[in-house]
Amino acid sequence: MKLNERSVAHYATCDSPADHAGFLRKRVERHHHHAHHHGTSYQRRWFVLKGNLLFYFEERESREPMGLVVLEGCTVELCEAAEEFAFAIRFDDAGARAYVLVADGQAAMEAWVKALSRASFDYMRLVVRELEKQLEEACKSLAACRKSPRRSSSSSSSGRKRHLSNPALQPLQEKSTTLENGYSTWSSGGCVASGAICTDHDGGQTKPPPLPPRRRSAASRATGSPAPGLSPAMPESPVPPETICFSKLHNWYGQEIAVLRREWQERQKRGHL
Repeated sequence: MKLNERSVAHYATCDSPADHAGFLRKRVERHHHHAHHHGTSYQRRWFVLKGNLLFYFEERESREPMGLVVLEGCTVELCEAAEEFAFAIRFDDAGARAYVLVADGQAAMEAWVKALSRASFDYMRLVVRELEKQLEEACKSLAACRKSPRRSSSSSSSGRKRHLSNPALQPLQEKSTTLENGYSTWSSGGCVASGAICTDHDGGQTKPPPLPPRRRSAASRATGSPAPGLSPAMPESPVPPETICFSKLHNWYGQEIAVLRREWQERQKRGHL
């Protein structure tokens, strides 16, 4: 692969954000031609990862990279070395050079291995394929959801109709009756405005409950006759039993109160005279 050194150097030092950066120690193999042994040393370098290109500089402030590793067709794995926190970049081609790098700690080593493993174009291609698959499944589910609301709305409306038509599901207020002094009172659930007639569920008219008894004075309860000075018993209510009108009943029973008040006022005047 041929690279334009000037373009690569500019890309390495330009203001574009780096995917990962930090100090690593790079293993260097030294071969001696006059001897049958070779030495190993580690050089501390500043590494910068941009896309699938791994640059390394002599110092952090250096303006030109010392080298470049193209992260394609390679694997990143931990390796056994004399130095702790070491990992290697190995290529699939036979005879290709392996890069052994050493981090400063466990967290730094894991971060570098993770970043380098995701930097290759092959990895990005797998990610794109997986995202395309998820997008296709999401579009199918969305299309299915757009077809289903009509069925769900029709079923819910029919369910509401069944609920309203079923007498057993009617609110309890419409059926409950209240007892007061042993007599039933009118419920607001089954009656309408004044002058209306209560109807049962079958549409037929029902008679109202019996009217409460009129109170008598203590003297009349004791003797069985009205007390002196009090008005005789009021006649029966003229309101038809088929009509339930609270205002008419109120006015009728209020007449007794008015008569008793006038008699009391007359007695008070006679006492002052």
